Amino acid sequence: MATILIVEDEKNIQLLISERLKPYYTILLANVGKEALDILDSKHVDLVIADIMMPRLNGYQLVETLRQEDNMVPVLMLTAKQSFDDKRKGFSTGIDDYMTKPVNYEELLWRIQALLRRSKIASDKQIVINDVILDSSSYTLTKNNDITELPKKEFELLYKLLSYPGTIFTRNQLLDDIWGYDSESGEDTIKTHISRLRNKVKEYEEFEIVTIKGLGYKANITGGKSNES
Repeated sequence: MATILIVEDEKNIQLLISERLKPYYTILLANVGKEALDILDSKHVDLVIADIMMPRLNGYQLVETLRQEDNMVPVLMLTAKQSFDDKRKGFSTGIDDYMTKPVNYEELLWRIQALLRRSKIASDKQIVINDVILDSSSYTLTKNNDITELPKKEFELLYKLLSYPGTIFTRNQLLDDIWGYDSESGEDTIKTHISRLRNKVKEYEEFEIVTIKGLGYKANITGGKSNES
């Protein structure tokens, strides 16, 4: 059973979230950011749910501290702050997802499941679809004994799409996730990399890269099941 650390200084909210998640996960509780860091230093945690507004060490600072220490535990920010600037700041500090209060607990469970699934893919460092292996330790795409080494950005783009089969990503999302928020690259960069990828994987029957007109791209699994499902 996965372990979730809830970092929330409002006791009623902390208790409510905890009770909703206890049937599915092992729950640890922290009232403030410093206490959360102590728990993360001493116990295994699979995912953190954190508020922003907390005394002394707020949610942003908590995540910044974790990332500076190379702790890549998934963090879901759960807060009453709803502005675009708040969300931008959260993602820029290194959070993995952002959800606003009041909480829809069915949606919260979906998001937790997705984050844990992504985390497993990241820790495994591979996506496997039948005989196809996408290996992030070597930037290679392998089928049987046929090994294709991909340029870093092409690999990251394919890995992103295949990590979430059926999910549509806009060109801007892909630019932000792979090239970074400060990149001067534009949408033509994505088009070029998608075109190159398609040429390299056109013989693969296990998956396909699909253009969604006016939106972006997605990957479909066309043969077998990937290890992220």
